Amino acid sequence: MSKLSSISRKVPQILRHGILACTGLFALLPFIWMVSLSLKPQEDIFAADFHLWPSQFSGVENYTAAFVSAPMLHFLANGIFVCAAIFLVQLIVCVPCAYALAKLRFCGKDTLFAAVLVGILIPPQALAIPHFIMLYLFGILNTYASLIVPWMISAFGIFLLRQFFRSIPDETLQAARLDGLGEFEIIWRIMLPMSTPAIAAFGIFSVVAHWNDLFWPLIAVRDQEISTPALGILLFRDDETGQSLGPLMAGSVIIVTPLLLAFLAAQRRFIDGMASTAAK
Repeated sequence: MSKLSSISRKVPQILRHGILACTGLFALLPFIWMVSLSLKPQEDIFAADFHLWPSQFSGVENYTAAFVSAPMLHFLANGIFVCAAIFLVQLIVCVPCAYALAKLRFCGKDTLFAAVLVGILIPPQALAIPHFIMLYLFGILNTYASLIVPWMISAFGIFLLRQFFRSIPDETLQAARLDGLGEFEIIWRIMLPMSTPAIAAFGIFSVVAHWNDLFWPLIAVRDQEISTPALGILLFRDDETGQSLGPLMAGSVIIVTPLLLAFLAAQRRFIDGMASTAAK
């Protein structure tokens, strides 16, 4: 009876793991198929029969063509610079705003927080025309600034950090004030180091969103020298001969790989930050 009871207790756990495994495989299937296509020749990609492993290995040719046909390393460097600059500016703006909404008392605080929530609901595509006109008037279209300036303020970042800041005890801040620290010193010397999990979580959201963004760079950028990775993929498109799917998929794998490595490196802090924010 004891064995039957222990087995019956393990059945729900086995079912949960089975469901998670199936869900994870379903989520990974597009990436697995992308890697498979990046290893196949053109005729193998359009073959009538379905097979995951290529019958003729062309991975070296496809990945070589991905670097030769387009300055892939330059696109990756542009992506790293743009995403890092956006995230740094967002932190400089979002951290003081989130601190004020979480720990300070002032008139209109609830109204400002409601405006932040409304800002989260507005899709970024709805602001494309105002952003384009603003950048045109400032004369900074087709520059790195045109890729950075529209995203300096993140409503989601303010909301996420504000929720995390609320979990920090007020006694810690009172003790810092008694030691003579000002509000900005409290932000950068106390709140920021204690908020590493939330900042890591926000950083992943920010970097992934802007690394994969094609909509706005396609509007703001015309020069290949400042193209981001997602925009650089379009160089594999040929209106006359069609798309070179093998090099295209190889370029996609190259672009996705840094994101996967960054997430794996910050996975623990990302989960801790999201769990702490959700619990609050």
